[in-house]
Amino acid sequence: MLYQIKNGTVSAGGQTILSHIDFEIKGKEKIAVVGRNGAGKTTLLRLIAGELDVDRDDKQMQKSISSSRSVTIGMLHQNPLLDMDKTVEEILLEGCPQKDDFSRERFAYEMEYDRIFTGFGFEKEEKRRKLSSFSGGEQTKISLIRLLLMKPDILLLDEPTNHLDIPTVEWLESYMKEYEKAVVFVSHDRFFLDQVVDVVYELQSGKLKRYPGNYTNYRAQKRKDISLQMKAYERQQAELDRLEKLVEKFKHKPKKASFARSRKTMMDRMERTPKPEADDVHIFTGALEPEFPGSKWVLEAEHLKIGYDKVLLEMSLRVRRGQKIGIIGDNGVGKSTFLKTVVGLLEPIDGKCELGNHTLMGYFDQQSAAIESDKQVVDHFHDLFPSMPEKDVRQTLGAYLFKGRDASKQVNSLSGGEKARLLLAELLTSRPNLLVLDEPTNHMDVQAKETLESAFQAYTGTILFVSHDRYFIQQVADAILVFEGQSVMYYPFGYEHYLKRSRQGDGKNLSALIRAEEQAMIADFKAVPKAERHRLREISTEDAYLDWKFRLTAEPMEEAKRQVEMLWEQWVSLRQEAEEARWNPEVEEAVAVHLKQKECEMRNEIEASWDRWTKCCMDWAEVYLEAVDDDKK
Repeated sequence: MLYQIKNGTVSAGGQTILSHIDFEIKGKEKIAVVGRNGAGKTTLLRLIAGELDVDRDDKQMQKSISSSRSVTIGMLHQNPLLDMDKTVEEILLEGCPQKDDFSRERFAYEMEYDRIFTGFGFEKEEKRRKLSSFSGGEQTKISLIRLLLMKPDILLLDEPTNHLDIPTVEWLESYMKEYEKAVVFVSHDRFFLDQVVDVVYELQSGKLKRYPGNYTNYRAQKRKDISLQMKAYERQQAELDRLEKLVEKFKHKPKKASFARSRKTMMDRMERTPKPEADDVHIFTGALEPEFPGSKWVLEAEHLKIGYDKVLLEMSLRVRRGQKIGIIGDNGVGKSTFLKTVVGLLEPIDGKCELGNHTLMGYFDQQSAAIESDKQVVDHFHDLFPSMPEKDVRQTLGAYLFKGRDASKQVNSLSGGEKARLLLAELLTSRPNLLVLDEPTNHMDVQAKETLESAFQAYTGTILFVSHDRYFIQQVADAILVFEGQSVMYYPFGYEHYLKRSRQGDGKNLSALIRAEEQAMIADFKAVPKAERHRLREISTEDAYLDWKFRLTAEPMEEAKRQVEMLWEQWVSLRQEAEEARWNPEVEEAVAVHLKQKECEMRNEIEASWDRWTKCCMDWAEVYLEAVDDDKK
């Protein structure tokens, strides 16, 4: 155990912020601390950093904070304090352990800081500039570089991805994975946490709870825990109700009075199961169906040239009904321009861009989300859907987190994120079969984002969307359009799959990316009845494409299978060790309890790995069924 807080409480201004928390860091763990704004996440970091102390407790004999050895701790604040008159080089060299300019240690240190400095998007020459000449965001980057070079035993990072562009965040993810010391993160970047952390602590109502695994595993496990606790609570309430009825029925009957008293005693002694706190995220369990499905091909673009005064890019593309395509690329390459062309707000410079028959479209961008109304949210929504009963109106608004008082707020008083959420609720309730979305989750908190992710997953229509939220793209998109330079590339799988393949870049296999024109050609080919395909020269392209898709889906399936098998072997061994420890009188009770706890954590990891394997198998099966359908044509 590198570091531990046991039964620690922190108060400020007469208010308890952290209440009897347990927290531990083992070895080189990468830990995320998550929770709503104001929950006390930064307070916990400051406690670990030594800037705050736990409340004194005279009843507690042992120390609340302990470590296995003397540890160094470094913390990145959201507003770092550095000497503005020094150059970057002077600041970064302060941490160099060797002052001799010609020593090997100094050379290795300078090589490392050059690597990190350029990894954060700076040019080598910029290290000679004074810190005061950099922007606030750049100063935070430099403060983080300084901390990384110091390599403390425990690194505390408060929102480290703020002010970083996506390439820099991806570089930091790779660096953190290889970082040889323990790190504790507070971050709202869920994709970053998914890539880096192996333990999540949730801070809620002053309490901490530990979840093994990354952010996605934590969310799945929390939902499962809430469901199980709610079932246990409901069972107990039903049992209490049954006992109460027996007591009421027999307490006035002399022959049954002792029986009634025993039931009453049983109720009094029963340890109450607490009702779980509801998750702030709404999960849509049923499908959100469009009013009518529309045609098979929702969008067809052929040699489409888009732009304003000049052509930004040219592309050809076909979008099939039910696809959810995420659009990624640098700013200014034409992503929003493409969406505006699709919805008809911009005329194409040249080429064809046509929607399919019976396409009912819903469009969202930040301008359309600037709703102005003096009405309450519930009245504004009801006016848009007058035939909907008020009970259904409130139920629908509640599903999009406008519950109770929030539904009674004036629309004009809503924040930008809340207005965007209201507009998206209106769009989904109107049941279009094509959604075109430009940055739909900007300015939203995590709970709102996860609610909308669930809604878009449940939606069975077609989605074209632009987003810089990588976790949102991962959760929603089943295909990717990559805008790069003046070309558009198509990838037929999800975002995480795309990242994994693009990072390999080995060139040995078929390219992970294919041009959008090639995707359109393959779609054209699949529309030809199989009996007539022998007339076409593109048959080799079809076979190659199918082989490519099979291989791309088989690789993660095999990897997930190996992970399940490895964890299962470890769990069987650990379970055997725990059983032996339980019945061995020479083993201390604390050791046996620790092994049992480890066994439970390992079981959760196995379940998460099993879910990943199942998903990979389903992806492979989908490709297989698609191939079978094509063979039948």
